[in-house]
Amino acid sequence: MKIDIWADIVCPYCHLGKARFEAALAEFPHRDEVEVTWHSFELDRSAEPVADGTLPEMLAAKYGIPESDAVAQHEAIAEQAREVGLDFQWQQARPGNTFDAHRLVHLASDHGLEKPMLERLMRAYFTEGEPVGDRATLVRLSAEVGLDTDEVGRMLESDDYGNHVRSDEATAAMIGVTGVPFFVLDRKYGLSGAQPVPVLLQALQQAWDTRHEEPEPVAAGGGCGGGCQCGAGGCGSGGDGIC
Repeated sequence: MKIDIWADIVCPYCHLGKARFEAALAEFPHRDEVEVTWHSFELDRSAEPVADGTLPEMLAAKYGIPESDAVAQHEAIAEQAREVGLDFQWQQARPGNTFDAHRLVHLASDHGLEKPMLERLMRAYFTEGEPVGDRATLVRLSAEVGLDTDEVGRMLESDDYGNHVRSDEATAAMIGVTGVPFFVLDRKYGLSGAQPVPVLLQALQQAWDTRHEEPEPVAAGGGCGGGCQCGAGGCGSGGDGIC
């Protein structure tokens, strides 16, 4: 059974949703027969490689909310992250453009290292305060998962894998994905947001039980992106459920 997941590296609900999904998959009886593919989604294509200011400052300015509200919302996200063993150090997060980081994940995929590269990037951003929009940082992190740094450097200086990122985003637009994380299970069911583990487990079982039926169009919704305040709440585990 194939699972396709759209996510952005700097989306806190994607980090949370990834952990919850992996917990659900660990409980799924047919987990060894599930193929997971991660797809690129940029919440802000226009972002500078490394942006100025803190997350609360940026979100307060963007959405016209008090900075104290943004701080409180980040604390709430951090608490949800702790419940699944994640350490979200939002105070030191350095937001920025994720296009190059997504290209790096696609390169890593060609070497069978997609999952460890994605995990390393998310941990670097959410826990260690690393600027994942900085190319020197990307080269250094890529070495930690076993990629050749010369190859990574050449890729970052070229346009390679840019079409992979844009293809993922075009597919997301085609099926109506406006926010992430967004899961497509066996090309039949759409599941949006960082849903609780039981909901994800139920969705996996439903997709498995109906895997020989004709696919239905996937509908999107919820998640992080579109008009929501990514990193400040307003999306995440609420979602729209199975579409």
